[in-house]
Amino acid sequence: MQIHNSLTRQKEPFEPLNPEHVTIYVCGPTVYSYAHIGNARPAVVFDVLARLLRVLYKRVTFVRNITDIDDKINAAAAEAGVEIGVITSQYEQAYLDDLAALGVRPADRTPRVTEHVDDIIGAVRDLIRSGHAYEAEGHVLFDVSSYPEYGRLSGRDRREMIAGARVEIAPYKRDPADFVLWKPSTDEQPGWNSPWGRGRPGWHIECSAMASCHLGETIDIHAGGMDLQFPHHENEIAQSVCWHGGKEYARYWMHNGLLNLDGQKMAKSVGNVVRIRDVLAQVPGEVARYVLLSAHYRQPLDWTDDVLAQARSTLDRVYRALASLSDIEATDFEPTVEFMDALEDDLNTPRALAEVAELVRAANKAESDKDKGAIKGQLLACGELLGLFQTDPAAWFGAGEDGEADEIDALVAERQAARARKDYGEADRIRDQLTERGIVIEDSADGVRWRRTG
Repeated sequence: MQIHNSLTRQKEPFEPLNPEHVTIYVCGPTVYSYAHIGNARPAVVFDVLARLLRVLYKRVTFVRNITDIDDKINAAAAEAGVEIGVITSQYEQAYLDDLAALGVRPADRTPRVTEHVDDIIGAVRDLIRSGHAYEAEGHVLFDVSSYPEYGRLSGRDRREMIAGARVEIAPYKRDPADFVLWKPSTDEQPGWNSPWGRGRPGWHIECSAMASCHLGETIDIHAGGMDLQFPHHENEIAQSVCWHGGKEYARYWMHNGLLNLDGQKMAKSVGNVVRIRDVLAQVPGEVARYVLLSAHYRQPLDWTDDVLAQARSTLDRVYRALASLSDIEATDFEPTVEFMDALEDDLNTPRALAEVAELVRAANKAESDKDKGAIKGQLLACGELLGLFQTDPAAWFGAGEDGEADEIDALVAERQAARARKDYGEADRIRDQLTERGIVIEDSADGVRWRRTG
């Protein structure tokens, strides 16, 4: 298996520290509001990674954290007039429900920051003792100058680091690039007692402490969105390596590209977000999951209504093929060699989906029950790794049928209007669009009707 390692900026053979036990840590959400579809991309992508690794290796431990203490959470709780736990429990459950609807399997462990404050305090204390951190005005800060390799992951120069996201310039810092490990809390803010007074953890130290607690001092794969590479992951490396006496923190770093809406990065801070639950109100979760896997994980992905429609059409074709094999018993429940090669090549899901399309074509051409059974088994096995095609075809074409009816009726009416004005090119285009979705239009003396072929 090959992985593009963000740290070395090249594709490398994956060699876990312990071939008997692969460890993965993925940065999870900060739970102060509903997650948007961009937040779902790392969850879906690295869910596929975990599925693949579980096929290739004897044991895999997958950890995805929940950040349940943060200034944004504090602000949301204050605005609502409730304790932070009310906010975090509500949105954590919403996030997990959204992921389940997208076919994302639960992580092996889901640690929360508030459950690891003692571990975080211990890590901060160790960093002070080893000379890598210092206390100033109730804060504890990491001394970036004490770690000469700082900046290696992001490749940023000094000016970029200081100007980077979430880097606060403050008079109590020895160096503008130093970052907070612990900060004081006011009486109104959540806080914990510590050797430096009542306070709360800085953002970056949280993940280092949770990863170490659940996976050990060196983990195999650390993953997350490209927007976390700096400063979050850069800071994680610095504090973890120094905390553990120079031991490597993560052997491989994987970063997914961001989702764009109208050509702009989707982000709550920008305000151009599409919530996962709003997408799920429009289409089945499998459609959204297909879109999130349709581009290579390291590339940006444009989220549009057109790509959703195209994904639905593609999934309809797969399910029509499976429906035609409903009376055939699946055999050879193994993904094809070509499919596995695609996933093992830095999780190349577009190429893997192209192999699925080849299987669908083969299914439509197969004549013997033996060939049909083998193809059905291969198709379902490929789908198992992608988290797709696991629904019963009858249920797939039944699910959401009422919700689609109005849309299809509108398209049929548009086609009739085009024919009336003798715009036969437009009428044919609409017919082709419906055909792609498995909808057959029947013109008769009694009018126009439509039916599904699946």
